[in-house]
Amino acid sequence: MVGPLSGIVTPLWGTSELSSLFSAPPEVYLLALVPALLWGFSPVLSKRGMSEGGDAVQAALVVVTVDSAIYWLLLFFRQGFDLFADLSLATLGVFVVAGAVGTALGRIAVFNGVERVGASVNSAVISARPLFATALAVGFLGESVTLTTGVGVVVLVAGLVVLTLAKGGDLRGWQPRDLLFPLGAAAFFAVGNVLRRYGLTTSPTNALEAVTLNETAALVALAAYALTRHRDAVFGSPTRSYLYFAGSGVLTAAALLSLFTAFSLPAGDVAIVDPLAATAPLFTTVFSYFLLSDLETVTKGVVVGAVVIVVGAALVTLGPGAAAGV
Repeated sequence: MVGPLSGIVTPLWGTSELSSLFSAPPEVYLLALVPALLWGFSPVLSKRGMSEGGDAVQAALVVVTVDSAIYWLLLFFRQGFDLFADLSLATLGVFVVAGAVGTALGRIAVFNGVERVGASVNSAVISARPLFATALAVGFLGESVTLTTGVGVVVLVAGLVVLTLAKGGDLRGWQPRDLLFPLGAAAFFAVGNVLRRYGLTTSPTNALEAVTLNETAALVALAAYALTRHRDAVFGSPTRSYLYFAGSGVLTAAALLSLFTAFSLPAGDVAIVDPLAATAPLFTTVFSYFLLSDLETVTKGVVVGAVVIVVGAALVTLGPGAAAGV
C-alpha cells in the first residue's frame, strides 16, 4: 500500500533503510535513550551549581575528575593491570588531543553556556554538533553530502534561529553572541568525536580504555589551566556547588558508558543510537521547566527550537547512513 508520504520519504531513505531503524532489539533503544535522559538532567545540576556560586572551569574540572575516577575503577575491575598493552604512541596522541580539545575545551564552553543562556537553550544548541561533524567529514574525509544531510542542515539552522528569537533561557537575559559558547562546545565535541573514532578504528584499543584515556587527558589539561590561571575560582567556590557538579560528573560517566555499550551491540548502528541520544535537549527542556523556574524560563519558542534542532540533527546523522545503507 502506497501512503501519501511515500513520494517524499523514498528519495531520502529506501524502504530497507527505514525498516532497519525499527528492527533493532529493545535493549539498543533503551541504552540509547539512557544517555539522552542523563544528559538531559545533567545541565539542570550544572545550572544549580552555577547559581550556588560555581564557575565554568571549576564545573568542568569537577565533572572530569569524577568521571575519570569512575572509568579508572571500572577499567581495573575489568582488566586488572593488563592495560593498554597494544597502545602505540600515535594512538595515545590521538586520544590525548581528543581529550584536550573535545573534552576539556568543550566542557569549559558548555558550562559557560549554561551560565549565560541557561540549561535549556544551551543543551539545544549543543545538539548542532552533527553540523560541525558533517563539515569535518566533507572537508577532511572527502565524504559526500546526501539530500537528507542537506535538508537536516537547513532544519538545524532554522532551529537555531528560532532559539535566538525565543526570548527564553536564563532569566537575566542573554545576547545572541552568547550562543557562541554552546556552538563552540558543539564544534569542539565534533572534533573530539572524529579523533576518537579514528583512534578506535585504527587501533585495538577498546571503548573503555579509549574513554579513560580521553577523560584523563582532559583532567590533566583542565587541572593545569585551573592551577595556573583559575586557582581562586576553582578552590574558593562554595561547597554546595561542588556537590552539584559532582552529581553531574556521575551522570556523565553513566551516560557515556551506556552510549558505548549501545554502540558495541551488533545492532547498535549510529543511525539508530545517535539520533536517540541526541534527544537530550527535549529532556532538558522538560526538567528546566519544572526544576529551574526560579532561574530560567522555558518559552514556546525554546520548546519549538529544541524540537526543530533535534529533528535537524537526526537528519544530518541519518544522511550518511541512508546513502550507504544504515
